[in-house]
Amino acid sequence: MAERLILQTPPRHDTPAGRPLTLTDRHGRTARDLRVSLTDRCNLRCTYCMPAEGLDWMPTQDTLSDAEVIRLITIAVRDLGIRQVRFTGGEPLLRRSLADIIAATTQLRTDEGRVPATALTTNGLGLDKRLPELVDAGLARVNISLDSLDRERYARLTRRDRLPDVLRAIDAVLAAGLHPLKLNTVVMPGVNEDDILPLAHFALDSGAQLRFIEQMPLGPREEWKRGDMVTADDILARLRTDFELTPVEEPRGAAPAALWTARGVDKQGTIGVIASVTRPFCGDCDRTRLTTDGAMRTCLFSRTETSLRDLMRAGADDAALAAAWAGAMREKKPGHGIDDPGFLQPDRTMSAIGG
Repeated sequence: MAERLILQTPPRHDTPAGRPLTLTDRHGRTARDLRVSLTDRCNLRCTYCMPAEGLDWMPTQDTLSDAEVIRLITIAVRDLGIRQVRFTGGEPLLRRSLADIIAATTQLRTDEGRVPATALTTNGLGLDKRLPELVDAGLARVNISLDSLDRERYARLTRRDRLPDVLRAIDAVLAAGLHPLKLNTVVMPGVNEDDILPLAHFALDSGAQLRFIEQMPLGPREEWKRGDMVTADDILARLRTDFELTPVEEPRGAAPAALWTARGVDKQGTIGVIASVTRPFCGDCDRTRLTTDGAMRTCLFSRTETSLRDLMRAGADDAALAAAWAGAMREKKPGHGIDDPGFLQPDRTMSAIGG
């Protein structure tokens, strides 16, 4: 592996009045969580995310270089109050320099003087092989997508027969002691509803935290219909056939998942449900996003974005980039508006935005 860049962290940039910049919007929310998409490419073709033939990938010259990614993460942590950085895609494991980017991130210090928490959202393919270098670089947590435990159904959903690879990744993360390991399951009508209970039992037996996710309008436009979706209430009703569910008492804060303690005949653990559509949590959102081509987005469903890449390549200094980022975040809308009559799906798909 190439020698990793050692960062020197200069003092953070302040406003002209001497107050530190923050990513606070007009509704009083402050972003502390940065989602960084490292590529729009993926080695699966999940039906809810992209068409079978894939998408037109971004040209390499349009995507951020490693140095540009690290510079923007540095500004976010050093100057703008970011405390957690999650690496997403596409599939972030396809970025060969992932370990170097994680290592550079963990050299930074937050406004509390701590190492920023690092996390990875992945489909798991090849993770077992790369995990040692990622842990050595400072990776703290992992989320793995798992929509079925049935091999044939998994292959139909992802258009790839790779379930054994994902299960190896889960075993590797658990063996490495990265807790909590979170498993993300998108539930789709008539597709994988029958996987709700098997996945719940699997997660509780393994010690992973399962999080069921309502399908969102972020893939092929014809794949999502508001009236047909499997809702959080549907998911909870199915879980109650095998488990007694009790809401977790700890404050949810800005976390997207509502957590439940699930008690079965011979097992107990925590299961989350992310009801982005039917029970939106926009009022507590603390996220800001960078796409792989350097666009800052205030929300998954935003139809506007700010190109920090273009500003950077035009010669903007760190203070100007921080000010542009903070200014764009001030205009974040109060909610995603999925239930609004005029709602329009974003032009970018999930793989091009980052999870």
